[in-house]
Amino acid sequence: MNAETYLPDTLMIRKLGSLFPLDEEERQALRDLPVQVARLKPDQSVVQIGDRPRQCCLVLAGLTCVYKLSYEGRRQIMALHVPGDMPDLQSLHLEVMDSSIASLSPCTVGFIQHADLRRMCERHLRLASALWRETLVDASIYREWLLSIGQRDAYTRMAHLLCELMVRLKAVGLAEEDTFDLPMSQHELADVIGISAVHVSRTLQALRADGLVQSRKMKVTILDWEKLKQAGEFDPLYLHLRRGEA
Repeated sequence: MNAETYLPDTLMIRKLGSLFPLDEEERQALRDLPVQVARLKPDQSVVQIGDRPRQCCLVLAGLTCVYKLSYEGRRQIMALHVPGDMPDLQSLHLEVMDSSIASLSPCTVGFIQHADLRRMCERHLRLASALWRETLVDASIYREWLLSIGQRDAYTRMAHLLCELMVRLKAVGLAEEDTFDLPMSQHELADVIGISAVHVSRTLQALRADGLVQSRKMKVTILDWEKLKQAGEFDPLYLHLRRGEA
């Protein structure tokens, strides 16, 4: 299923509903949010360190990343966001951005004004809890990625990342059986898992040789889910999906 077939409110409902039970009144409140849709080219900035945004970004199609640069200009990608995610939701409460967000692929995003989100949260306290839960899940993912960078080898990191993306995309209906889009270059994958692009190529080749995945033209097919989970030390607990979504 292509994210372009979903309206913004549909993706928000699917994402928040995967984390938190929503009733019809709450779904309608999400449908009523004004959303300004924009299309981004690859490597286009959404928000940068030091910015003071007055709106939040909802990913509608494509892939965005949260990143920071070292003093030497080396990039560390600290989070990936798929359709349905709001990568800068913390800007509702943190006035100044402490990381940057950019598109990795051609993206469609929706901008929702902070004032509109705050009004919705004041009228629907459970939706405020749902958005808070989304930021807490983001923090949980950060913790899991820190473990990967610090203690897992490249093969395990890559297997874990592929498992995570499969589960997150399935939760919003954007993975077809065992196949999902991965519109990222080897250099971008290197910035995620903290190795060189050459090492990324070798790692993917090893996963293919072991019969765990196929990758072709920005698509990944998982051939043996259980073995890939084992290879990646993957337990979806940290994604905190509702029962039946993981």
